[in-house]
Amino acid sequence: MTDKIRNIAIIAHVDHGKTTLVDKLLEAGGAYAEHQQVTERAMDSMDLEKEKGITIKSKNTSIHWKDHTINIIDTPGHADFGGEVERVMKMVDGVFLVVDAYEGPQAQTRFVLKKALAEGLHPIVVVNKVDRDFARPSEVRDMVLELFLDLEASEEQFEAPFFYGSAKNGFFVGNLEEDEQKDMTPLLQGIIDSVPAPEAKAEEPFRMLVSNIDWDNYVGRVALGKVLSGQVQKGDNVWLLRKDGTKVRSKITRVFEYGASASEDSAIAAAGNIVGISGFEDIDIGETLALEEKAEALPFVNIDPPTITMQFSINNGPFAGRDGKHVTSRAIRERLDREIKTNISIEVSDAEQAGVFNVSARGAMQIAVLVETMRREGFELLVSRPSVITKRIDDKLMEPFETLYVECPDDALGGVMKSLATRKGRVDNMGTNAHGATLEATISTRGIIGFEFELLNLSSGHGIMSHLFKEYAPHCGEIVTRKTGALISMATGTAMQYSLVPITERGKLFIAPGEEVYEGQIIGENPRLVDLSVNPVKEKALTNHRSAGKDNTVTLPPPLEMGLERAIEYINGDELVEATPNFLRIRKRVLCPNERKRAERQSKSVEANV
Repeated sequence: MTDKIRNIAIIAHVDHGKTTLVDKLLEAGGAYAEHQQVTERAMDSMDLEKEKGITIKSKNTSIHWKDHTINIIDTPGHADFGGEVERVMKMVDGVFLVVDAYEGPQAQTRFVLKKALAEGLHPIVVVNKVDRDFARPSEVRDMVLELFLDLEASEEQFEAPFFYGSAKNGFFVGNLEEDEQKDMTPLLQGIIDSVPAPEAKAEEPFRMLVSNIDWDNYVGRVALGKVLSGQVQKGDNVWLLRKDGTKVRSKITRVFEYGASASEDSAIAAAGNIVGISGFEDIDIGETLALEEKAEALPFVNIDPPTITMQFSINNGPFAGRDGKHVTSRAIRERLDREIKTNISIEVSDAEQAGVFNVSARGAMQIAVLVETMRREGFELLVSRPSVITKRIDDKLMEPFETLYVECPDDALGGVMKSLATRKGRVDNMGTNAHGATLEATISTRGIIGFEFELLNLSSGHGIMSHLFKEYAPHCGEIVTRKTGALISMATGTAMQYSLVPITERGKLFIAPGEEVYEGQIIGENPRLVDLSVNPVKEKALTNHRSAGKDNTVTLPPPLEMGLERAIEYINGDELVEATPNFLRIRKRVLCPNERKRAERQSKSVEANV
């Protein structure tokens, strides 16, 4: 039975075509009946994934082709969600390395391939998008082989098969010049020929490592993983071996197999297969299920530690409780505790202040996705600016540094290099391609925060960047990433057109007439590096004199609207983002202007004494 199973993960840099490839494999493997509509991006089940166009959570499916069961795991391509890739490595025996036929291996390609090779997995290289303008499949092949050498691949891994084609057009071939470009059959055959069957011991007692957690509306938590030995079925009693050494016995209520777009009941969880098992109320990723109480817990893959941290706290502003239904610190803490059970690369701890929680992750985008998810679930919370996690090594203050890859038009290169210099980045390599200039730089994680939006402005939206954690190195000093001040509301009420017109002469507005604002809320940006208090709620005084009508002709420029990620990276240390289901506001930590001035004086006196 095990000989007919293949377990494979699809890994790649963001936007190199993983999810589209899965769609075509499902279609080619007969996952859809004739009367069924083929789902586009079937594996992107989260609303946020569909909106952003990226994969956020690892998800698995399977196809049945030529009497073989091929289990496929679709993984994220963004570096911030690297933990999703790391934890599935124990479930598979091979990987599809998907590489764009023009861009070649990128930052995340290196990261995920390094993890896969270290686990001893068998790679299959898929050069996708050969139909793109300026596609260079033969050059990309050489670049991938160089990457294999850099990452010290074994001789067997270095001999990985290459396939070329277009997932969008539904074809892949082993030789672009000689083979007929018609369907996905060569790729499916390549999986069966190149990926070994799982090493599973059917005759030994049942054991399974939990690599993912799913949820079913009828049975609750579902533990996903590869069955390493033996088999079990619904009604069997198994032991849960926890990380702390305790053991819990429970009865299996259901066994799941995963198909094209949904899970299906399976009679037996057999050795070598990837299945879901329910029956435990409380089960975490990295724990072991075993038939025997005396069985040893299975080792879990090492997860890279987080590099940035942000603070979550209850919304204590004047409009708190108006918009959301979960507003207490207990509700926020319970939600964060639920998150860390399914997202192993996030860590949560209590801060010194009551109702404030430190949330650590790989990057700002990972935390922004969590905040956006909580907003949609009805939470109200305040979020701080990301700060890096520093260490002391040999009595030296160390901070995380990353390798940054930038691609931009030639005319934007000067501005990009100036911005990198301001952020204390060091350019290591420069080059050119068909779209412009390319840069490789080493920069602290602090310097990267907010750089993506600056790059988009400098390059008129044509700049592309990716980054990858490199090392902890000595702290590089102060970095100024924002060179503007804030326009702060000095009153609470409804913003008026009459009062906003003169404020627009001072800077850019974040609000429009008719919006409710409160004291301490940041309603705009001051081009000078000082904060300015303004009154946006002042109404026009009524008099007995008739107006000439000139007020009606004044039109305000549209307000600068910020998404959650942009707002989080925009704010300074003394500012917060207020996130509610329907509103995003930027505010000062201390709302009262008199208290802010008092706090500034105290901090200056403390600095002077130091």
